[in-house]
Amino acid sequence: MKKTKKENLWQKLGPGFITGASDDDPSGIATYTQVGAQFGFGQIWSVIFLWPLMSAIQEMVGRIGMVAGRGLVGVIKNTYSKWVVYVFIILILIANTVNIGADLGAMAASTNLIVPQIPFPVLAIGYTVLILFLEIFLSYKVYAKILKWLALSLFSYLLTLIIVTSNWGEILARVLVPTIILSKEFVIALTAVFGTTISPYLFVWQSNEEVEEEISLGRNTLKKRLGATAKEIKTMRRDTLVGMAFSQIITFCIIGTAANTFFKNGIFDIQSTAQAAQALEPLVGRFASLVFSIGVVGTGLLAVPVLSASAAYALAEAFDWSEGLNKKFRQAHGFYGIITISTLIGLLINFVGLNPIKALFWSAVLNGLVTPPLLAIILKTANNPKVMGKLTNKNLANILGYVTLICTTACAILIFVLN
Repeated sequence: MKKTKKENLWQKLGPGFITGASDDDPSGIATYTQVGAQFGFGQIWSVIFLWPLMSAIQEMVGRIGMVAGRGLVGVIKNTYSKWVVYVFIILILIANTVNIGADLGAMAASTNLIVPQIPFPVLAIGYTVLILFLEIFLSYKVYAKILKWLALSLFSYLLTLIIVTSNWGEILARVLVPTIILSKEFVIALTAVFGTTISPYLFVWQSNEEVEEEISLGRNTLKKRLGATAKEIKTMRRDTLVGMAFSQIITFCIIGTAANTFFKNGIFDIQSTAQAAQALEPLVGRFASLVFSIGVVGTGLLAVPVLSASAAYALAEAFDWSEGLNKKFRQAHGFYGIITISTLIGLLINFVGLNPIKALFWSAVLNGLVTPPLLAIILKTANNPKVMGKLTNKNLANILGYVTLICTTACAILIFVLN
């Protein structure tokens, strides 16, 4: 990342911050809201527990991208068997497309609550066109700045939590004393939280955006991008830690809001972000409902491009297509074609009778099930001196990485063991 003496912290934030913010997309908001409604504060401890784990994994993929000079899929392709790459891509495409559909639907439904005069289909199509236009026709530098500012929309959930909370002591106690219930429902929900928080598309996005940052500095060839200085790694690491902390603060606010309102009022099943916003109004007032809805729209505008671009990066790197948000449409037809197709298919999910929210929850569970083998590949790569040179994992990164692997594997196994 380019740094000068005049840069402040905000200017230094980049791919790691955007990655963390995009983790709290409308589909993630729906998952966290459902967890808060179903179990109250029962899983809010996971927010603190997951922060160092997700930070360690995202730091690894960011470092891999910086050192190898290419995205994660490109590195995997050059290091492992083809079937590993193809399985990874299929999972990314399915999960991301479902997420895009859920996010677009949530954005349209939430806006419809604010402006009921505009029909849902018009809003969904309008958001789709807007996102595709910005993603395809703006330069990477301009678009990255827009994504960073959109991340601030997540503060709406901090405001919502402040509005609905009167007993902060209760929340703090439940954060510090974890609750673990060995029931299938609890473990499925926890697996969904893990799968939403530590998601494969985030691995692809951040590794590729670190490469995009280097290209924006004039490192247009692989040879120029190979390796990274200690100063560059330190900047990326700080950016990632801040981004993941921001992500988890917002997750804390969403679960806390749902627990304080829905769970305490006997509303244990929330099927969508729009339903959540609507249900908030009679409980805590119109303003809280409005703030919640605005947050859904802002996070959707941030997350949908990240989802579609990460799918495009994965496919383009696997088949050696010209790729990157730094390129114009005429220079990367396949890359932008995947962005367009995945976004349009996501839009269509909202009009073919499927329930994108239910599909989304189970895609989060699926992410939780498939994340362990992907984490194993990331850990192996980050410890491979042929790829990383002298910048392989240190002890702390390996400890946090393997704790993440063990926890996600345990959740996946318990789903099938518990009745």
